[in-house]
Amino acid sequence: MADRSRKGHRKSPTHEGEPTVPERVVRLAEEVGRVAEEKLLGIDQVARSTKMLALNALIESARVGDAGAGFAVVAREVGEVADRARALSEELSGELRPRLDELTDLGHQLVGRVRGQRLADLALHVIELMDRNLYERSCDVRWWATDAALVDALASGDPAAAAHAGDRLATILRSYTVYLDLWVADADGRVIAHGAPDRAGTRVVGGDVSGTPWFRAATATRDGDDYAALDVTRDPGLGALTATYATAVRDGGCPDGRVIGALGVFFDWERQAQAIVDGVRLAPGERESTRVLLLDRAGLVLAASDRRGVLDERVALRTGDQPAGSYRDEDRTVGFARTPGYETYEGLGWYGALVQEG
Repeated sequence: MADRSRKGHRKSPTHEGEPTVPERVVRLAEEVGRVAEEKLLGIDQVARSTKMLALNALIESARVGDAGAGFAVVAREVGEVADRARALSEELSGELRPRLDELTDLGHQLVGRVRGQRLADLALHVIELMDRNLYERSCDVRWWATDAALVDALASGDPAAAAHAGDRLATILRSYTVYLDLWVADADGRVIAHGAPDRAGTRVVGGDVSGTPWFRAATATRDGDDYAALDVTRDPGLGALTATYATAVRDGGCPDGRVIGALGVFFDWERQAQAIVDGVRLAPGERESTRVLLLDRAGLVLAASDRRGVLDERVALRTGDQPAGSYRDEDRTVGFARTPGYETYEGLGWYGALVQEG
């Protein structure tokens, strides 16, 4: 198992931010089109000027009579050359412009596909980081529920044993800084120990958690290999957003033992999730125009790089029942990826998503 004591997330790979090959093709096609248009316009102007000179020469040759007959022949030929030059310019423009336009359009389509794929890849990286992080949380709660100090405190009901369990939880909490707190409650839902000092004057030990979702889910687990992963919520007692993982503490620490209590671990969601969405490596010009998101299965914003809409806004992804992909939404490109899970952690159907303007 990876070291979980100091790291809540990993950094994503560096993105250099240089133009992609399709973007360079589009730029070259646009540049070639501009140059061709300028040169064809110049040829047309030269042809027009030459034609005008030929007409003037014909007029002048007619004015001088027989003496200008030879010059008139040359002037007519020059005029015909000018007409041919203009015709060739128009033909070239008519044939070249559609091809350049098509090349530019194809380039833009390719840029869109490459950009969309890249955003989808980054979205997958975001949700994979979170999956691996939460997989470790699911391991922690099941492992710590077998800790001898917790099992002894619940089995004996001895206040001294409960105090020792609290010391044990405090030691764990100091090492695993990704948690806000760790609580252990007896079978009736009374908290007997926790790892952090009481917060804001609120007494944790002795509190009744029997009606809380995490306690009910923990005591309903099938065995010691089972656990509950709850939705991200803002916990008033902890004063922060938390993702709670819980499981039953069983007699003797045995997987099939009788339920004698429950352990709830409160993951510091706000800080850890924010670090993940903030850590996506974007080019300097992209950061202001790109929103990195973690969404639940219903599109509720769980974390956002711009810190807006958390647990309030819903984003309707057009997934087409695909696990990952991208699409254009008016003037935005959206890349998304659904949780693939990690090891024994199946995930909660969440998504990583990037929304890029322009």
